[in-house]
Formats: sequence, C-alpha cells, structure tokens
Amino acid sequence: MLFIKNKLILNKRWITLLLWFVIAYWVISVGIGLYAGTKVHTSKDFAIAGRHLPMQVVIATVFATWFGSETVLGIPAVFLKEGLHGVIADPFGASLCLILVGLLFAAPLYRMNLLTIGDFYRKRFGHTAETLTSIAIVISYLGWVGAQITALGLVFNVLSAGEISKITGMWIGSGTILIYTLFGGMWAVAITDFIQMIVIVIGMLFIGHEISGQLGGVGVVIEHAQQAGKFEFWPNLDAKEMIGFFAAWITMMLGSMPQQDVFQRVQSAKTIKIAVWGTVLGGVMYFLFAFVPMFLAYSATLIDPKMVSELIDEDPQMILPTLVLEHAPLIAQVMFFGALLSAIKSCASATLLAPSVTFTENIIKPILIKRLAGERLPDHALLTYMRIVTLTFTLLVTLYAVHSDASIFSMVENAYQITLVMAFVPLACGVYWKRATNQGALLSIFLGLTTWLAILIAGPEDPFIPAQLAGVIASGFGMLIGSLLPKIIQDPIPEHSQSFLHEHAAHPHQH
Repeated sequence: MLFIKNKLILNKRWITLLLWFVIAYWVISVGIGLYAGTKVHTSKDFAIAGRHLPMQVVIATVFATWFGSETVLGIPAVFLKEGLHGVIADPFGASLCLILVGLLFAAPLYRMNLLTIGDFYRKRFGHTAETLTSIAIVISYLGWVGAQITALGLVFNVLSAGEISKITGMWIGSGTILIYTLFGGMWAVAITDFIQMIVIVIGMLFIGHEISGQLGGVGVVIEHAQQAGKFEFWPNLDAKEMIGFFAAWITMMLGSMPQQDVFQRVQSAKTIKIAVWGTVLGGVMYFLFAFVPMFLAYSATLIDPKMVSELIDEDPQMILPTLVLEHAPLIAQVMFFGALLSAIKSCASATLLAPSVTFTENIIKPILIKRLAGERLPDHALLTYMRIVTLTFTLLVTLYAVHSDASIFSMVENAYQITLVMAFVPLACGVYWKRATNQGALLSIFLGLTTWLAILIAGPEDPFIPAQLAGVIASGFGMLIGSLLPKIIQDPIPEHSQSFLHEHAAHPHQH
C-alpha cells in the first residue's frame, strides 16, 4: 500500500480537514437514520417504507443503491486492464437489469402488494420454493455487502494515512451504517439515498471537470483511450470467448432481477407508474454515471503513468483514490471522497436491509407461525425479528469481508450466480408463463443449483460453458420438463397463484 510505504506525504491540515468532513458526514447520516426511525411503526414501514416513496426518491434510491464501491473502485480497475470488454457484467449488465425490471416485472409484482420477493415464490409456487429461493437470495448478498464493507475499510485507511487499518475501518464503517439502518429501515435508506445521490452526482462531475482540465478536456482522454483499444467491446469470433462474454453479461443482468433490494424499491413506490419508471430512470442514470469513474481512472494513465504502472498489478483499486490525493486540490478531494462515501454507504445500507428482511419474512416467520399453531404473528414481533436479523447479518458479513481476499469487482460479480441459477427462471416463468407449476419451479431450482455446483466443484478449471450459464440453462429445462410432465410432487399450487395468473393475464402491461 502506498500509504504504508510513505509514497504519499499528507500534511496535518489536510488530514484534519478531511477526517472532520468524514466524521461530520457520518454523524449527519446517523441523525437522518434516527429521524427516519420515527416513521417506522410497522414491519411494512421498515421493509418497504409503507409504500409512500415519490418518483424522485425511488429514482435516487435505485441509482444510489447500485452506485457502490465496485462502481467507483472495482469497475475502473477492471477497465484499465481489460477495457470495455472486461466490464460487460457491470455497468452494462447491471443497468440493463434495472431497466428490464422496470419494464417487465415492476407492474405485475407491484400489483401483488408483497413485502419481499420471497413472498412471490410462496404465492406462485408454494412454501418449499419460497424457502429455497430466499436462502439463495440471502447468500447472494454476502459478496455484495462484503464488497461495500471492504471498500469502507480501504477509505478509512486512506483518509487516516494508514493510521486506521483496513480491518478496523471495516468494523467502524459497518457499525455506523448498522445504526441508522437498524432504526430507520427502508425509510432511512431511502432518505439517505436521496441525499447521497446528490452528493455522488455533484462530486463525480466536479472531480471529472478538475481532472479533465489538467489534460486539455474530456476529448483528449477519450481519444487516447480509443487509440489504446480500451473501447473494444465485443468478443472475438471464437465460440468459447463468445460464450464466456454472454455468461458474464447475464450474470448480473438476469441474476440481479430476483433480488430483494430491487424488489424493495419497486414495492416502496407510491404508485405503479412510479414503480415502473422510477426503476427504469434509476437504471439509466446508473449506466451514464458509471462511466465517470472509468474516465477518471484512465486519466491517471496520462497524468501519472508511473503511479499507474506500480499499482495496476499490486492494487488497481487504489489508482483512482491515489490520483485524486496526489493531483487534485483539497476541495476536489473532499468532493471525491464525499461521493465515494455516499456511494458505499447507500449501497451498504440497502444490501444490509434486503437480506435481513427476506430472511425474517420468508424463513423465520413461517417457523414462528408453525410454532404458534397457525395463529397470526404480531406485527411488532416481526419488526423486532427484522432488526435482530439485521444486526446478526451485519456481524456475519463483516467477518466475511475481513477474511476475504477477493477483489471488490469479483465479490460483486460472483454474488449473483446463485440467484441466476436458482431464482431467475422461476421468477420469469412465474410471471409470464401460465403453465408454470410448483413442480416445475422445484425441478428448475434443483437442476440449476446442482449443475452449477457440479461444474464449480468437479468441472474443469476453465470450462467451455461457464458454470452459471450451464446452471441457468439447466434451470430452464427443469421448469419446462417439470411443468409439462404429469405431477409427481403432490404439493398443490398455492391458492393465490391462480388469482395472480388471472389478474396478470387481464392486464399484463398496465403501468
């Protein structure tokens, strides 16, 4: 690390100012979260903000949730090494996911008036499908939340000039984010996301203007990147390479669709129109602004090629922060780290809340109801369990991040493979194929998971068909075969399923 090696000499005034900025920003965020906690009276308030969010807040929370550490640190590092071809999963796949969710799934899911995405699987395919997909969704968040906490540790290490270790920074970051998420739930996440989106947009544009000004304008950087071949997007006409490219693309584009954080934003909207277009516009904004950190990171190759050559293999995620610290004025540094912290905080809070709500609603709640012999679980008890699970999940995922040596980008990209192979096909067929049955869903989940695991564990190191692509293909065949064959699994389609199918068939595209 450059700071440990004393290659960056930071004066005491700079450290003091930047640290005070971080402290103040942290205190304000916690204050907002505690204020938002006054709006939380029910589990619905905690999980989906009581379905009261206006258009601008839905756009902001969709954008800010996905504009995380991987967007500012992970994607630029991969872009410098591999060009646009290397970032097909994110931002291309990620932004398309949000746009397609808005256009294809937001309206039918919003009409179902659910608390979690797991509730959809229960209503459409039964309790077993609900449990299996919910477990997959919760597991998938380990990588995503771990990436945000890893980035928080890095930022605290940078801002303290190495005085705060990465691990200590991880615990500080996760602990403070936990406070306002624990009390305010989705209300806290939404309100802080709205403020953080403003900070991200202003901060990124400002630092982009500062850096491009040193090089003679944006066009100079773009032209240089084009000549260096960084804009080569499509794979070579080689079967294996094309299949790998397609697999990387769909990992986040399709694997992110059956995710609680996306679903929460759809369900939190005040109206069905806001649910649809808030998600679409948030996805478009994410796609556009994801290119700003890539532009900044490539600018570093022109401003300080020696620094880039030293870090490109050792720790490429440090290139952008180092560029800002060594070659930007103090105000630009404050704006950059403000935007970075906003990106990480908004993403981390959302991804702490989503799996916690899913686990409580779809795993714990059915167990508790069974113990109560079918009696209704009091809502205040469900809210308490949601907060306990949020606390527990934060501790577990911080431990995971502390002991993981994966890059931020790979942690995020790999997070969606399990939901791709287990949950995407049942979601898509459950909404758009009337003949999909619970037997088909269970066979889809089983074949998708076992195929994926078999290739990962026993397959070749570099398979011709990547494990996640083989898994989702097997999942599709499982749904087709299981739904068309005579019933072997005698778990009837839930009573809500037929009414949902009838309603969706009546107005499938009503926005």
